[in-house]
Amino acid sequence: MLKQGLQQKQQQKLSPLQIQTIKLLELPTLELEQKIRKELEENPVLDEITESDDPENDSPKNVSLSEYPADDPTPSYKLYVNNQGKDAKPQYSTFSVKESFQENLVVQLGYKKLDERTRSIAVFIIGSLDDDGYLRRDLESLSYDILLRLNIETTEEELEKILSIIQEFEPAGVGARDLQECLLLQLSGKNVAQERARIILQDYFQEFTKKHYSKIISRMGITQEELKEAIEEIVRLNPRPGGQIDDSYEDQAQQIIPDFLLEEKDGELIMSMPKFSVPELKVNRRYAELLMDSASSGTKAGKEAASFVKQKLDSAKWFIEAIKQRHNTLQNTMNAIIDFQREYFMDGDETKLKPMVLKNIAEKTGLDISTISRVVNCKYIQTHFGIYPLKYFFSEGLMTEGGEEVSTREIKKILMESVDAEDKGKPLTDEELVEVLSAKGYKVARRTVAKYREQLNIPIARLRKEL
Repeated sequence: MLKQGLQQKQQQKLSPLQIQTIKLLELPTLELEQKIRKELEENPVLDEITESDDPENDSPKNVSLSEYPADDPTPSYKLYVNNQGKDAKPQYSTFSVKESFQENLVVQLGYKKLDERTRSIAVFIIGSLDDDGYLRRDLESLSYDILLRLNIETTEEELEKILSIIQEFEPAGVGARDLQECLLLQLSGKNVAQERARIILQDYFQEFTKKHYSKIISRMGITQEELKEAIEEIVRLNPRPGGQIDDSYEDQAQQIIPDFLLEEKDGELIMSMPKFSVPELKVNRRYAELLMDSASSGTKAGKEAASFVKQKLDSAKWFIEAIKQRHNTLQNTMNAIIDFQREYFMDGDETKLKPMVLKNIAEKTGLDISTISRVVNCKYIQTHFGIYPLKYFFSEGLMTEGGEEVSTREIKKILMESVDAEDKGKPLTDEELVEVLSAKGYKVARRTVAKYREQLNIPIARLRKEL
């Protein structure tokens, strides 16, 4: 037996303005500029404000279109957006995020004389490399993926040959299957110390990683000083070749412009949001008037034109309002962060950075945590002590023995300083690091020290030992 009934559901539907604002919040300055330029191209009633513009004179005296009332209730200020700070062209710093190593390798691949089939396979291999530059897929699995994705049948032998081509590229060590291969690829063997280093990595890698130096000295028949020279050659090598691109590719670097500027003047912190090349927008109502007049014939074509104009006017107003809301939200969020971390922002002393999570800023601003997350994502601030991503200022906290909450970043800094200052002949164990922190008033468990040490890429004590 079927039962028929009504069920009422409450669903929250986002308005076009809310959707626009959410999308714009995530964009850093450069991408915002690109987005605005795109909107200017696609919407004929959206216009860029110039120095000669007068907002009052630009508004139409009368709009004659039944679908879009002449007495449009939209306030004049909502038809304009001004993202410009007090200084139209402030002094600011930029820094570069270099191209990814995959992009760099594809560029280098272009200089090799390869047939189309080999080139396609090589590009696929490059795309399969991890962020640190390693190929961690076995060649058999890779050949199956190539058959599935590229419809190219290949063998492990062929893949090995193509991979060896990639392994010749810069940065040296890229395309390795493991750490041993990565380090060996970087050794040219130009001197005796490098040749000894190559033999150590090739034949005594396990002994080297476990720091069984006496075994290496005995089996290779070398002195402790000769072993030390070889090890010095090894520690100069890069275990993560994909982590950075050489400075010679600076011309292909992507420029990042800070979204906020922070200055310290006479003990006061002054934050601004520079406009740079982001256009200021307005609704071109005169142009809209012309379109509306031509659409008021009452014909089918006229009605369609009227509908088009109304749609573009609405879209332009939503976009301008979304830009304005983005500006206000970013400004309020950054001010809340600065207020929360005021002591730190005065001089950039990392030990003054307080524990802070997204929820703290959400509560200060009255915004959702998801909104704060969008604001923080991919945004940068230029301070009087450097340029930082906003994510840098967020960290969890721990309690000291005195009951004071401190940032985990402060603990990590002290941990790093303790390891840097240790006797490398007898490096500090995790238990000893716990004692060091405890002596400084930080009560931290051994497993927590181990976790922070790993996050800082600090090896265990045995692997930090030096001759």
